[in-house]
Amino acid sequence: MAKSVAVIGAGISGLAALKCCLEVGLKVTCFEMSDGVGGLWKYTEHAEEGRASIYWSVFTNACKEMMCYPDLPIPDEYPNFMHHSVFLKYLQLYTKHFDLSRHIRFKTKVISVKKRPDFYTTGQWDVVVEMNGKQESAIFDAVMICTGHHVYPNLPLKSFPGIEKFKGKYIHNREYKDPARFQGKHVLVVGMGNSGADIAAELSQTAAQVYLSTRSGNWVMSRVWDSGYPWDMVYLTRYETFLKYILPRSLSDWMYQKMMNKRFNHDNYSLAPLDKSLRKEPVFNDYLSTCITCGTVVMKPNIREFTETSAIFEDGTVQENIDTVIFATGYSYAYPFLDDAIVKDSNNEVALYKGVFPPKLEKPTLAVIGLVQSLGGIPPTSDVQARWAVRVFAGECKLPSNSSMLEDMEEKQGNKKSWFGQSDTLQTDYVVYMDELTSFIGAKPNLVRLFLMDPKLAWEVFFGPCSPYQFRLTGPGKWNGARKAILNQWNRTIQATKTRAVGGSPHPFPVFHLLWFFALSVLFLAIVLMLK
Repeated sequence: MAKSVAVIGAGISGLAALKCCLEVGLKVTCFEMSDGVGGLWKYTEHAEEGRASIYWSVFTNACKEMMCYPDLPIPDEYPNFMHHSVFLKYLQLYTKHFDLSRHIRFKTKVISVKKRPDFYTTGQWDVVVEMNGKQESAIFDAVMICTGHHVYPNLPLKSFPGIEKFKGKYIHNREYKDPARFQGKHVLVVGMGNSGADIAAELSQTAAQVYLSTRSGNWVMSRVWDSGYPWDMVYLTRYETFLKYILPRSLSDWMYQKMMNKRFNHDNYSLAPLDKSLRKEPVFNDYLSTCITCGTVVMKPNIREFTETSAIFEDGTVQENIDTVIFATGYSYAYPFLDDAIVKDSNNEVALYKGVFPPKLEKPTLAVIGLVQSLGGIPPTSDVQARWAVRVFAGECKLPSNSSMLEDMEEKQGNKKSWFGQSDTLQTDYVVYMDELTSFIGAKPNLVRLFLMDPKLAWEVFFGPCSPYQFRLTGPGKWNGARKAILNQWNRTIQATKTRAVGGSPHPFPVFHLLWFFALSVLFLAIVLMLK
């Protein structure tokens, strides 16, 4: 049973881990190498070694009702989608609200985390940190790694023959901050994730021409969805997840593609993914399609090779006079302070049970928080992961045997291959994942009980957004304000944009084309299936 815990990093995941440790009475110390909380969301003018880096124009892709911690809604006056500086204020508010700063050691770098000689019996760790050039060590019963996965850039130059001959400049998007220095340049952006699309669209306003190269394409979603509501308030629901898995795969795929092509036909914009049925994380961008149709961004296929001044693409086309190449090619996952053998498998990939615990560790006293990707916000995901982890540390929850964990991971890899196209991806289904972890600690919403005791709330929980508050409705860590937050979430969303009095009254919850009778039938069917 752990008593003392070291938390590494004071970003979104680190703050959740710190707060969850305090909830169960653990003695916790958080080590943060910068001078403040925020992690990725703490903007700096220049990329700093060992820290995540973002560009100035970054906004959240999840709206505020889905991007908050489950027991602290984001203030009403904040916009639905927040600039990084606004979201940082929320993280600072969370820190102050739960009095977390006194447990954080700022400007302290973790040098090493090693098993103690008696680890097999104690599960303890030797943690060495450095502050002001001086190192010190301490013994902890458990460690929570919360450093995220946007620190170490993946720059696969070997995949781009001729790059060594290229006379222009090339950088990883980690070094990109704003478009000023690219005025009048011909820029090639490589990679069509969120960062690549954001940077291409932003540069199109100042650069002479922008080209966006993608190997496999992607779906592009707008933050503003049906009836002007945030996309995740409409799409991330238990009802949608239920349909996804209950319907035949072919029908589910057809509905998904139809939804993704609702704003514009991706084929016509050269954006469509190679495999349209995969549920890879889409790109969230409100401007890219406009840039393409206005010609300020030109879509290109994968690059075959570079010359001194040009790029030759796989379709045989050549783009001359390229001044700068920006590689938006993602990040690698690394923990330089930890022995790789603890968290990585034989393929050198991070392998964790439920995305949290190394399955081969003799004692379950190390957890990785925040190393997952889903369409849901990372604050509620990290909160649920941390609540489970600290209860494992405290002896309240037990993990399966090593062999059982490995079998589960192998099964999940097969499912990921089917849905996301890669078995080793960090992606997961948000609703399914959150329900699975909360079931371990007795905090999963009980729809049958809710339907019988509080049908109004049950309706909102099943058909409405799967918002973070659902995961503190019940069980350990229950938040008394969760019900009210769920029932008022649409009003808060609307009020964020209603800054001028107009006629008409808003519909509190758009049921779209569903008839009430059909919706009730689906709800009853869901309840019956869950009772089996």
